[in-house]
Amino acid sequence: MIYAIKRGAIVAFSIITGIFTFVPEGFFGIRKWVSDEILKLFNMSDVEAEWINITISRILCLILVWFIVSMCIWIYRCFRKKKIIKGKNYSISIEYGDLLKEKRCKKVINFDECYTATVGGAIGDVNPNSLCGQYLALPENDELDVQNLIKEAEIKPAKGKSKYKQKVRYASGTIVPNGDDLLMAFAKLDDKGKGRFFSRDEYIECLTLLWKEIENYYAENDVCIPILGSGTTTFDSESGASISQQDLLNIIIQSYKLSSHKIKAPHKLRIICKKNDDFSINKIDA
Repeated sequence: MIYAIKRGAIVAFSIITGIFTFVPEGFFGIRKWVSDEILKLFNMSDVEAEWINITISRILCLILVWFIVSMCIWIYRCFRKKKIIKGKNYSISIEYGDLLKEKRCKKVINFDECYTATVGGAIGDVNPNSLCGQYLALPENDELDVQNLIKEAEIKPAKGKSKYKQKVRYASGTIVPNGDDLLMAFAKLDDKGKGRFFSRDEYIECLTLLWKEIENYYAENDVCIPILGSGTTTFDSESGASISQQDLLNIIIQSYKLSSHKIKAPHKLRIICKKNDDFSINKIDA
């Protein structure tokens, strides 16, 4: 609401300047705010009384316009479902929605670094509530063979093995194409099979590679991604504090803005968000 009031003041002053410029001064003097008794009490002339009436009418007009504009901005911000951030060579759309239901775009689906495709509750399985788990549960993915896709795309493994059972791993940010879906190696696995990032720098390195990979695979389409890391992935930090969905989104936006790899206009990067109590597109620090 504070933003709406501040922004409303700027817009209101612009509108009121136009009103004062084109509306005759006499119009604001029609309403008499000063009674005859007050005129006599202070021995005011008719000219002085008219000036006071005009001034009061103009002030009230400004307040009314300010109030209406502020309310319109507040209502718009409460109910809007999208925010666009544009730069010289990029366009980012932050939207509320369900990534798996998006159409006419390339969708980034984040897996773990080993491209685990077994959904379940056992250690090392994909969480059925995660984006990856929901994706693998779709009927059209019943026979999805991720390892075969990796082989067909000739994706090379990363150096070293995963901490979880010494499995073959792929660099975080690597993409494996599957039609309009871009399967992404994301969270690293610890020795217990839990997806996590061990530092903020690792997360940023992942994003840096992702933008480069997207540039090779988006094929003249918008690209939709989730707020990576806002689901079941955890983060280690010296303070022990987790990274909020709001902070993750800001990191993603800043990383993309600084990257030399961009989606060419008229296409754009679309970040699909889920609503929750600790997140709002109105709080984006970008």
